[in-house]
Order: sequence, then C-alpha cells, then structure tokens
Amino acid sequence: MHIFSNIFKGICIGSGAILPGISSGVLCVIFGIYEKLLNSVLDFFKSPKENLKFLTPIVIGVIAGVLIFSNLLNYFLYSFPIQTKAVFIGLILASIPSLIKDVNNKQKFKVHYVLYSLVTFFIGVFSVYLEKSLTVSTSDSISIFYLVLSGSFMSIGIVVPGVSSTIILMLLGVYSSYLASVSYLYFPVLVPMAIGLFIGSLIFMKLTRFLLKHFYAQTFYSIIGFTAGSVLVLFPEITSSVDIILFASCIILGFFIFNLLKPKN
Repeated sequence: MHIFSNIFKGICIGSGAILPGISSGVLCVIFGIYEKLLNSVLDFFKSPKENLKFLTPIVIGVIAGVLIFSNLLNYFLYSFPIQTKAVFIGLILASIPSLIKDVNNKQKFKVHYVLYSLVTFFIGVFSVYLEKSLTVSTSDSISIFYLVLSGSFMSIGIVVPGVSSTIILMLLGVYSSYLASVSYLYFPVLVPMAIGLFIGSLIFMKLTRFLLKHFYAQTFYSIIGFTAGSVLVLFPEITSSVDIILFASCIILGFFIFNLLKPKN
C-alpha cells in the first residue's frame, strides 16, 4: 500500500514541475515527505537499501507525472479548471494545520515566527501577479549552457516549497520549449535541463537542510507562508452558483485525499 501511495505522491510531485502555479516542493510538504526526501537523497549512501526502497516508487511516480500524466493533468486543468484547482487548494488547506502542529511539536512556538509566514505569504501573493503578467516567450535557438543553467534554476521550484518552477522558466524564456520537449520527448532540450536540474537540486537541498538544521522553526514557518500563498496562485475564476458548489465540493475532496495519503503517526 505504501508503494502505491508513494507512486501517487510522485505523480503529483512530477505534475508540479509541469503545471503553472503548482510547486513540487509544496506538494512534498503537503504529503509529509519533504524532510525525509531531503535526507534520503543527500545521505543516500549512508543507508542505500532503505533510501532506495523509499525513493524508487517516488521517482517512478515523478517520471510518470512528467512524461505520461502531464498531458492528462493539463487536460483536466484547462477543461475543468475549477474542479482541478479546488482539489489542489483542498490539499494545501488541509496540510497547513498539520504542518503547524508538527513544527510546534519539535520546537516551542514563538509569536515572531508568524512574521516569517507573513513575509513568504506576501511573496506568494506577488507571484500571483507575476504569473498573470508574464508572457510565454519562445525561442528556436537556445544554447546547451543556457538550458543547463535553466535546469539548475528550475530546481529552486522543486526544492523550495512555494516557488513555482513554471514561473522561473517563464522568466528565463524557456517554458514553452520545455513543455513542448516534454510532450514530444525531445532529448536535446531535456538532457541538458536534466543535468542542470540534478546539480541545482543537490545545491539547494544542502542549503535547505542547513536552514532546517539551524533555523528549523523559522524555515518551516516560512514554508507554511509559501504554502498558504500557493492557494492564491491556484484560485480559479468563479462566475456562478454552480461554480461555487463545484469549487466547495472539490476542496472537500482535496481534504479527503490529504487525510488518505498523510503519514500515519
């Protein structure tokens, strides 16, 4: 059961590297595997058998999410935007009380920690404006070095919760090329980006783990702020009472999925 659950989590995490406004890092936090994922990757050779057992189904799911399910998820996102976004919003809202409880269990709450959440929440609000104002540019001649660099910056959106990879790729002007390359498995673009993604992920994972080790509560309250800000990035356009009913129903579905998949203590 854990294997299939982790494969599903991996599919969702992989979708975060494709779908606008959704952060892979936030999805890792929502499913309660963020810290374990960091430690399993960075300390892989300390306990390779155990780490491989944990990472393999997630990696399979991520690959499936990016290469196989991305078109299906895109279809649902653009054909049923209210329902699809509401499910993700439900997942995010359901995770926040659990995140706060976990942090406070490990470190005593202090009022000023809320400031970290507020700052990162407003960064999330700013990303709403940023994503709506960006235009997706195209380029037929992107150098290999620039693709490697883009992949390394893309890793920020995968490792750091609340930062969308798609916004980063839009800013760099390679989002449409990346999306087309995923759809058609165009390896001259995907391979250099994957190399950059691997290098960047290791760097930002080490940095994130350092922050969690030395500033655990501050870092996690910042993550909570980013996570809450993601709700505004995903908020759909609602124009009728039917939309409201669909929206509310799918948020409840998101809560149900979270409770089904969250780690049991």
